[in-house]
Amino acid sequence: MTRKPLVEDPNDDGIEVTGLKDWAAGLPGVLHAMRPALSAMGVARTARLLTSINQKDGFDCMSCAWPDPGRRHSAEFCENGAKAVTWEATPLTVSREFWAEHSVDDLAGKSEYWLGQQGRLTEPVYKAPGEDHYRPVSWDEAFRLAAETLNGLDHPDQASFYTSGRASNEAAFVYQLFVRAFGTNNLPDCSNMCHESTGSALVETIGVGKSTVTYEDIPQADLIIIMGQNPGTNHPRMLSALERAKRAGASIIAINPLPEAGLIRFKNPQNARGVIGKGTKMADQFCQIRLGGDGPLLQAVIQRVLAAEDAAPGTVLDHAFIEQHTSGLDELRASVADLDEQAVLRATGLTSTEIDELARRYLAADKVIVTWAMGLTQHTQAVATIKEIVNLLLLRGHMGRPGAGASPIRGHSNVQGDRTMGIWEKMPDSFMDALAAEFGFEPPRRHGLDSVDSVRAMQRGDVRFWMALGGNFVSAISDTASAEAALRGTAMTVQVSTKLNRSHGVTGDAALILPTLGRTEIDRQASGDQFITVEDTVCAVHASRGKVDPVADTLLSEVAIISRLARATLADRQPIDWAAFEADYGTIRHHISRVVPGCEDYERKVASEEGFVLPHGPRDSRTFETATGKARFTANRFEPIELEPGRLLLQTVRAHDQFNTTIYSRNDRYRGIKSGRDVVFVHPDDLAERGIADGDVIDVYSEWPGQPDRVLRGFRAVAYPTARGCAAAYFPEANVLVPLDSTARESNTPVSKAVVVRIERAAA
Repeated sequence: MTRKPLVEDPNDDGIEVTGLKDWAAGLPGVLHAMRPALSAMGVARTARLLTSINQKDGFDCMSCAWPDPGRRHSAEFCENGAKAVTWEATPLTVSREFWAEHSVDDLAGKSEYWLGQQGRLTEPVYKAPGEDHYRPVSWDEAFRLAAETLNGLDHPDQASFYTSGRASNEAAFVYQLFVRAFGTNNLPDCSNMCHESTGSALVETIGVGKSTVTYEDIPQADLIIIMGQNPGTNHPRMLSALERAKRAGASIIAINPLPEAGLIRFKNPQNARGVIGKGTKMADQFCQIRLGGDGPLLQAVIQRVLAAEDAAPGTVLDHAFIEQHTSGLDELRASVADLDEQAVLRATGLTSTEIDELARRYLAADKVIVTWAMGLTQHTQAVATIKEIVNLLLLRGHMGRPGAGASPIRGHSNVQGDRTMGIWEKMPDSFMDALAAEFGFEPPRRHGLDSVDSVRAMQRGDVRFWMALGGNFVSAISDTASAEAALRGTAMTVQVSTKLNRSHGVTGDAALILPTLGRTEIDRQASGDQFITVEDTVCAVHASRGKVDPVADTLLSEVAIISRLARATLADRQPIDWAAFEADYGTIRHHISRVVPGCEDYERKVASEEGFVLPHGPRDSRTFETATGKARFTANRFEPIELEPGRLLLQTVRAHDQFNTTIYSRNDRYRGIKSGRDVVFVHPDDLAERGIADGDVIDVYSEWPGQPDRVLRGFRAVAYPTARGCAAAYFPEANVLVPLDSTARESNTPVSKAVVVRIERAAA
């Protein structure tokens, strides 16, 4: 242990507001990365780990899923990647005395920041029914307790098994195999809460729910349109790739309700220009859109593109591509023919001049990439909006050629790989057939529960056992109070974790915490040191190897935990050699190569330094496995969000010192917030209209038809240059405002953007 854990849980009384920054990274980014690392880990451990992160013989960053360049810098990490390593690889550990000192109720009252600062978990702990404290137990006892509860259920569907994006491909494959061998497809995962809308839209329109863009495409693009995305905080290494594109002559358009420092100017700390110079201007056009207006904006641009074609027939659209590779253009034309320009302007908050400029930039570019993240996927009409992105790209053939395509950016390291490995409640029959042939049992075919439906099932009493392979489900899911009550109604909750989080204080009648190795740590098994594999946001699969000794010899890997739980639960019910999986991960990869499409000869492919890229029909050969056998233009209708007087549209956002629900500090440097998170960003004119001053303490009420208002009390109003009529607050604190039933159509993703709220000055 190099330091003492945080003793007191700080409050937000001392919030400082300094205002929006107009550039990102530079020397401050280096200092904010290195100071915490050196303080928490020391010089030697810091050097060992930070020179190994994202290297060909090192470990994959456990933070975002941004891909690695072919030629890598010796410091191939960003500020938040360094913080993620520091958070995981701290030698500080949770002592046995901690569990006697802190009850479950006490843990439930602590902040995410405080919980994460207590150090690494090192031994299994168990909360017995009727008790309010965890106590250490042996691994054998932990597996016995979990297996006893699982085998005591009336039906396998009374269990639900969640997965976080930090799990490796090997762990994910073994996990889904265990769950299906147990007899259920209840496999909710963090994709349900982020890019499920992307998958729903892309599978229908191009046949594959993944990016059609590679890392090498970015610097070849003429135009990059960035929608609902903040790369400076959520995947900062993307800024280096965008800088390369800018230097090669690309234009960038940022479409977002909030101005973000990383899309204003980037000072790359790996070159002199970024340290002593002005850096690189990023966005050539900033469209400050009203929340929920992205779909109508895309339709307005599409209408302008079609009008340009009509004015000069045969010169605008890619007719050869459209005729050979697409269907549905007439339906698209009809859907935008009578588009109401004034309705578009109201929905977007933009002017016709701004939309005209966006359309001109699109028409002038030969190679266009559209990239997006949570700002698009967490809306009621998210799926339709992403379909409009596809429509726009297809019109001029920006699909399946260098420098062009659709680029959803995954926000967690292996969330895409988990889905490839079978972590989905609705895997197709072809996957189930391959699983049955490989392992000699019949997997269940009925579709299972996603994240939101799992909460609903727990509320009804239909799910009695909840297991999470990583993650922090209570804080990640919407409608905090409903999620907590649902989990507390189960018979047992099981969490596989590296460190404490909010979910450990919200338990079933009984609860287990099973501590696991981090990605930075060497994984030693019977056959020797193991490596794992992960898939990044552009479908590249590569190996990851831990570089430091585990913080405790009592830790098990995720693969070992799943394999031992499967043996304890299933015994000899299925002809699967679980012990072999734990002993040698190559055994798992052998099975993956025979079950998972695109992973043939998996062991050999991932043994190379570069790994391999999964096949992708739209990207590789302009082939589309859709209902029509072609890429599909779609017709979509958008319902305007009509607000009562005095209401605002609120979105949840991450702070800069944050990864998902993990809070590295209580600061948000680029938005000018220090020492606190209980803030609401509102346009100064919107505050003035409500008689609220910058700095006033306010309550935020969300309104949902037929339900009582939800309230977030005692937050500080911060005057901020967001779009008029819009507001923002931090995730996960603002999740309480999002009803469980507020989900995106088709994808069932919680709607954390465009939440209708009103703000009032708090009572004295």
